[in-house]
Amino acid sequence: MPDGPLSHVRVLDVSTILAGPLASSLLGEFGAEVIKIEHPAEGDPARRYPPLEDGESVAWTMLGRSKRSVTVDLHHPDAADLVGRLAATADIVVTNFRPATLRRFGIDFDDLRAYRPDLVMVHVSAFGRTGPYADRPGFARVAEAFAGLTYRTGEPDQPPVFAGYPVADGVTGIYAAFAAMLALRQRDRTGEAQLADIPLYEPLLRMMEDFVVEYDATGESRERQGNQNPHISPNSLYRTRDGRWLALPASTERMWRRLVEVMDAPDLAVHDSMTARLEHRDEIEKRVGDFVGAHDLDPLMTLLLDAGVAAGPVNSAADVCADPHIRARGSVVEVPTGSGGRSRLMQAPAGRFSGFSGATGRGAPELGEHTAEVLRDLAGLTPPEIDDLRRRGVV
Repeated sequence: MPDGPLSHVRVLDVSTILAGPLASSLLGEFGAEVIKIEHPAEGDPARRYPPLEDGESVAWTMLGRSKRSVTVDLHHPDAADLVGRLAATADIVVTNFRPATLRRFGIDFDDLRAYRPDLVMVHVSAFGRTGPYADRPGFARVAEAFAGLTYRTGEPDQPPVFAGYPVADGVTGIYAAFAAMLALRQRDRTGEAQLADIPLYEPLLRMMEDFVVEYDATGESRERQGNQNPHISPNSLYRTRDGRWLALPASTERMWRRLVEVMDAPDLAVHDSMTARLEHRDEIEKRVGDFVGAHDLDPLMTLLLDAGVAAGPVNSAADVCADPHIRARGSVVEVPTGSGGRSRLMQAPAGRFSGFSGATGRGAPELGEHTAEVLRDLAGLTPPEIDDLRRRGVV
């Protein structure tokens, strides 16, 4: 996307699976050139995530889009210099190896800024670069549990449960892209190299704004409450007469008054503060549940929206792809996959902007598809030198 706001930014993506690659993908959606380093034989493990179609992960078509693939075996003793030469041409390096692994590969922050003194590195890891757990392994689910999100997710009398998607990867990927922009801004202001150290758990911990301050104030940890909200009632998922589900959060006094009116339940209006409604939560949730259960979803949505009540269906992937609003905004788009002339539905870049737009860019690359051209154009290697690297198993 040559006219994107990041069109003159080059990103070297030395990460695997989700959070790190998501961060570089988000930058790529707004114009950055993203070069992905992958293992020559295996590539990113996400390439093998099922379901597979003709041997290709359908998820990879989303995860790998807008990137060029260069294969480098980071375990090879000659790999560090090759990565350094590529980093010399990059503005940002995104990585998610453990700190000790980066040091062993010879591609840690100090190693790479020897090639580019004003380099920006965004380092995503399970627990961060400092502290007693710095070199512990970890994935999203470990981070979600560690940060406390898993502890408070689930029904009160049941074991904790994971969210339906590895939230830590998504939240940290977004936060890492934000951190890249902060570090790039600071680099441009000072001319100095910048290191952004982003653990998987910290963005989640920051996101749960009530979690620590409530404990500090009460001495008690927030327990699991199922679909209930600790601060708001009514706020839950309610089953409709036709067996579908409705999200209905009355988060403000105005919304509560509108809901009471559309329910034709003036007796409930006596609960005229959030504190009062939390004290009478059981009664209120049952009344709202009975009201929702007496209606089919579609006519109920019309009734609620006509009254100005915020509510929405619990959508499956099929519902999302068919929804007229999602299609009208282009939140889901059809993108060529680059293999066999197929295209695939996938999420578009989020948000709409007055002066620029995001783009899905090219389809996901074949493993090592761009190795020769990138090493030639950016690292300055000749074809015989590239052939020699291939023979020796460096690339």
